Amino acid sequence: MSKSFTHAGVSKLDGEFKVRFANDSMRTKVLIKNGHTDIDIIELKVPMSKEDAVAYLLSIDFDNGNTAVRAALEAEVTKRSDAPQAANKERKGNKETKKPKKAPTPKPSLESIRAKAPSSVNKAAIEAQLADLEDAPY
Repeated sequence: MSKSFTHAGVSKLDGEFKVRFANDSMRTKVLIKNGHTDIDIIELKVPMSKEDAVAYLLSIDFDNGNTAVRAALEAEVTKRSDAPQAANKERKGNKETKKPKKAPTPKPSLESIRAKAPSSVNKAAIEAQLADLEDAPY
């Protein structure tokens, strides 16, 4: 199920128009606060997905002849058509299945641990080091 939006339009940030989606008109205040200019967001007649909202904006000539706005809308169409479709994802019940995990690493065996241990250490050397340690006065 795709998310639906009640407002859609464009805004300009750093000289580039981008399509914006929202669920209330208060989104314009956030855009202004973040430095966006040329904000033009309209209320949609019915809640729509992003793809449907962009198609609707194109159908009503939302760009009013502004080629930069038209390019932003068309770029959004291209972006949405290149994205993998949700239908391609396997579902199990209401939840999507997770990606398969990596094969578990085998638990280390005693032989593999001994193989990694330095060969210069043996039981006699450890006992000699322990004998050299001073007992702590308690």
